[in-house]
Amino acid sequence: MVRSIKKPKNPKRKKTKVPKNGDASSSAPPLLQPARVWQPGVDSLAEDEELQCDPSAYNSYHAFHVGWPCLSFDIVRDSLGLVRSEFPHTVFVVSGTQADKPSSNSIEIIKVSNISGKRRELVPKREGDGSDMDSDSDEDSDEDEHGSGAPILQLRKVAHLGCINRIRSMPQKPHICATWGDTSYVQVWDLSAHLNFLADSEPDSSRGESFVFNQAPLSMFRHKDEGYAIDWSPLVPGRLVSGDCQSSIYLWEPASETKWNVDTSPFVGHAASVEDLQWSPTEASVFASASVDKTIAIWDTRLGKSAATSFKAHDADVNVISWNRLASCMLASGSDDGSFSIRDLRMLKDGNAVVAHFTYHKHPITSIQWSPHEQSTLAVTSADHQLTIWDLTLEKDTEEEAEFKAQTEDQVNAPEDLPPQLLFVHQGQKDLKELHWHAQIPGMIISTASDGFNILMPHNIENNLPANGA
Repeated sequence: MVRSIKKPKNPKRKKTKVPKNGDASSSAPPLLQPARVWQPGVDSLAEDEELQCDPSAYNSYHAFHVGWPCLSFDIVRDSLGLVRSEFPHTVFVVSGTQADKPSSNSIEIIKVSNISGKRRELVPKREGDGSDMDSDSDEDSDEDEHGSGAPILQLRKVAHLGCINRIRSMPQKPHICATWGDTSYVQVWDLSAHLNFLADSEPDSSRGESFVFNQAPLSMFRHKDEGYAIDWSPLVPGRLVSGDCQSSIYLWEPASETKWNVDTSPFVGHAASVEDLQWSPTEASVFASASVDKTIAIWDTRLGKSAATSFKAHDADVNVISWNRLASCMLASGSDDGSFSIRDLRMLKDGNAVVAHFTYHKHPITSIQWSPHEQSTLAVTSADHQLTIWDLTLEKDTEEEAEFKAQTEDQVNAPEDLPPQLLFVHQGQKDLKELHWHAQIPGMIISTASDGFNILMPHNIENNLPANGA
C-alpha cells in the first residue's frame, strides 16, 4: 500500500560532475576486475565507489521537475501524429502535486518540447516558472545527432485544494481530466484552455507559468474516505469508476458534455482499500479492481453491485493492475511484497491463470503498465528506485549467451540470476511512484518520483517497435 510521499520538500537539484569515458585521471588505479551490473538491495557501494550511467543505453533520456513532487501524472494525447518517431519530440502531461499545505497544491499542465535523442540532459530552468531546474551538462555541447538545443519546459497551474493522489486524462477527450484528492473528493476538470495555450505558444513564451489559475471543476463527488483508484473507460466516452480506502467503488456516467451522474449505490465486495481500477479494453461494462485484501475482482455493471468473480492474487496488498490493450485476456498485477504476476483471464475457472510470476523487485511495486505497441512488453516501477522493462517472450539461450560473451570480452558481466525476460533496468530516480508509456511515441516512457520526472527511450527496445512514424 506504499503510496504517499511523506514530508514533501521543494527539491533543490545539486550539480554533480560524473567523469566521462576516458576522462579519468591518469593517477587513478587501474580496474582489477571487469565492470559489473549493480543491483539495488543486493549489492552495496563502498565509500570510494559510485554508479555510472551508460548513455548509449538510451535513445533519449531527459529529466525535469516542477517544484513540488507529484505522486501521479498522465500523458495527454495530442494532435501531433498518431505514431511518430522523428526527433525532436513534444509531449503534454498533466500531474498533481504533493505540497506541504493543502492550499499550495495544483494541477500541473506541462508541455516539454524539443526532446532530442541520444543523450541525457536536465531541462533548464525558465525564469518565473516556479520550478527549480538546472542543467547538469555544463561541459557538453547542446548539439546532438537527433536535434539541437535543450528540451523546453512550459507550465500552467490550476489551483487544487489538497494533495492529488491520482490524475487521469480521458482517452477520447484528453482535455477532460479527473483528480482523486486526499480531501475525499473526486473532481472532473476541463483543462482545454491551458492545453490550447501551451499548444499554440512559442517555446520562448513564459506568460502564465508562475501564475496559479483558479477555476471550478465541471463535476465533483465526495467519497466517505480518500482514495487512489480511478479509471476512464476506453470504450465509452465519459464513463468513469473511482474506488476509495473504505473499499467502495462508484460508477460515473456522463449526463452531458459537462455533467456526470454518480450512482450513490457503490460496488461492494472487497474487505479493504481499493488500490487500483482498470476497465476492460474490449467489454464496455467490465472492469477490474485491486485491493489491500490481496484480491483482484472482476465486475460487470450489468450484473448488479457484486463482483462477477474474485480471486487471491498475491500474498500481500495488490497495489496496481494493468489490463493489456493488445491482448485483452492478459492482466498484470503488482504487490506490496515486490512481486508482480501475469494472468490469463481465460484460465480463471481452471485455477491456473498465472502464466508468469516475478520476484526480481524486493520492495513494493508502485506502478505497472503494458506497452501500447508490443503485447508481450510491460514496464514496472518499485519502491527500490528501479524502473524495469520486461518482454515475456524472451527465454534463456545459454549457447547464444556464450557466443556473445566470447565476441565481446569487455562486455559488463550480468548476474547469473537475472530473469531472461528482464529487458531493461532504469535507475537514478528516488522513490518512484508512477510510469506511463507514450501511446503516440513508440518506446517512450515517462516516470515520476519524489525528485521529479524522467523521459526515457531505451535503446534496446527500438527494434521491437514500428519503424516508421507519422
